[in-house]
Amino acid sequence: MDKSAKVAISLPREVLEAVEMERKAKGESRSQFFRRAAEKLLKEERGMSAIQNYMRGYREIPERTDEIEAVHQLGSAVLGEEPWE
Repeated sequence: MDKSAKVAISLPREVLEAVEMERKAKGESRSQFFRRAAEKLLKEERGMSAIQNYMRGYREIPERTDEIEAVHQLGSAVLGEEPWE
């Protein structure tokens, strides 16, 4: 990590106690625990944002009937070449 910054946060006591139990069980420092939690949250939110963008794009420009038919034909052709027993 190139540069780090220190931050202070306030947590309800029961949340801090749960964090302490979890991080100790994993052998992590508080910094490692909160870094991992923040990175996970950011990754999840970016993923959800990408999904929402995909859905918005699909609503704005849905597949055409000819595109759907082409995919069905290609899928049938590929599956037709599989050795079915």
